Parts: sequence; C-alpha cells; structure tokens
Amino acid sequence: MGLIIIFALVTLLALFGTIRSLREKNILAVVFAVGTLVVFGWFTIMTLIHHGFPTAH
Repeated sequence: MGLIIIFALVTLLALFGTIRSLREKNILAVVFAVGTLVVFGWFTIMTLIHHGFPTAH
C-alpha cells in the first residue's frame, strides 16, 4: 500500500514538472519529466493491478 502511494506521489510531481517545463519551453526538462511520468506512471498502474487496492493478502 505504501509503495503505491509513493509511486503515485512521484507520478503527480512528474506531471506537475511536465506542465511547468512545457510552459517554460524547456525541451530538456520536458524530455526528463515525460520520461519520469511514463516510468513511474507505469509502475503505479502495474503495482495497483498486481497488488490491488486495498492490498489483498
């Protein structure tokens, strides 16, 4: 359960970073922010699917 929360928070911060870097037109920041968003978003979704919400024993 805690892992899903941490991954979701990192995903939300990456989304905020992507939007902010797009507004500032910083291409390198967009690349890293989108990469982080994709990777941690995928981890969040797969952890949620695999372990369930709430955590099933």
